[in-house]
Amino acid sequence: MGVGIGDLVKSKEIAFEDMEDKVIAVDAYNIIYQFLSSIRQRNGEPLKDSQDRITSHLSGILYRNANLVEAGVQPVYVFDGAPDMMKEGTLEKRKKRKKKAEEEYEKSLEKGDLERARIKAQQTSRMTDEIEKSSKKLLSLLAIPWIQAPSEGESQAAHLVKKGDAWAVGSQDYDTLLFGADRLVKNLTVSGKRKMPGSSKYKKISPELITLDEILDDLGISREQLIDIGILCGTDYNDGVKGIGPKRGLKYIKEHGDLETVLEVKEKEVDNYDAIRDIFLDPEVTDDYTIEFKDELGDVKGFLCDERDFSEDRIGSALQQFKNGLEKRKQTSLTSF
Repeated sequence: MGVGIGDLVKSKEIAFEDMEDKVIAVDAYNIIYQFLSSIRQRNGEPLKDSQDRITSHLSGILYRNANLVEAGVQPVYVFDGAPDMMKEGTLEKRKKRKKKAEEEYEKSLEKGDLERARIKAQQTSRMTDEIEKSSKKLLSLLAIPWIQAPSEGESQAAHLVKKGDAWAVGSQDYDTLLFGADRLVKNLTVSGKRKMPGSSKYKKISPELITLDEILDDLGISREQLIDIGILCGTDYNDGVKGIGPKRGLKYIKEHGDLETVLEVKEKEVDNYDAIRDIFLDPEVTDDYTIEFKDELGDVKGFLCDERDFSEDRIGSALQQFKNGLEKRKQTSLTSF
C-alpha cells in the first residue's frame, strides 16, 4: 500500500543517462511484486517453467535491469527482513484482498472475461521463499549486488542514501521519503509503456525523480510534519483518519503544527502514533553490508536456460546489454584509477 501522499509530491522526468555511475538502492520487494503483477500471460497466469515454478520475476530482473546496467546505472537491491509488528494489520488485510481477488479471477475465467481475469490476477501476487531465493541468485549472477535488511527494505534503502552509499532509492512507493531518503526514483524498472485502465490505449512511462528537500520547501513543512501528514492519511502501520486525504492533511498540519494538535482540535484518534513516528524517524537498519560491483557475469544461461526453461535466443540481447554495461564499468574504473 505505502503511504498516501502522492497528491502532494511533484516529480520531474529523468533519463537513464542522468543516472550514469550513480548507485540506486532498489526496494526489492516493491519492484519484484511489480514484476510478478505485470509480467503475465494474456489470461493473467504468471510465467512458469516446466516444474510449475513462477518465473515472471526472473524475466523482470533480467530484461528490466539490462537497460539500466547498459546505461551505466548501478542498482543495488535491498530485501525486506522481518516486518515490524505494527504492520501485521496491513499484512492481514492484504491476504484477504488477495484471496478475494483469486476468487474473482476464477469467476472471470469461467465467464471468459480474460481482461478482467488479467486485472484480478495481478492482485494475487505473493512473495515466496523460492521467489526471493531465485531472485537473489539471478541478481548475483548478473553482477547486481543485494543487501538483506533487518526489517523494512525501504527504510534500509533510505539509510543507504542518507549515508551516501546510494544516490537515490528506486521504488514505486513514497515511504522512503518519510524514512528520510533525499531522492526517490519512480518507474525505474517499469517498461516504456503502461496499459491504461479499462482501455486498449497505452501511456508512455519514464523514470521520475522526486527530491525530498524540494517537496518540503514547496509545501513549507518539515520532514516530521510530512510524517504526520502520512499518518493522518494512512500508512502501512495505521489506517489513517477517515475523511482526511493528503491535501486536507497538509492544510491541517500547516494550521495546527503537528499531529497531536490536529487530533485534539478535530476530535480524532490515531492509535500508537508516537510509535509510528519512531518507525520513520528511527527505523531498524544495519551498517553490516558490503556493496561490490563486479565486472563479470556468472553462469546466467545455465541458471535461466538449463534450470528455468528460458530460451537462449531470447535472453541473448539482454545478456549483451549487461556485458556492454559491465565493460563500460570496467573502463570507467581503469580511467579513474
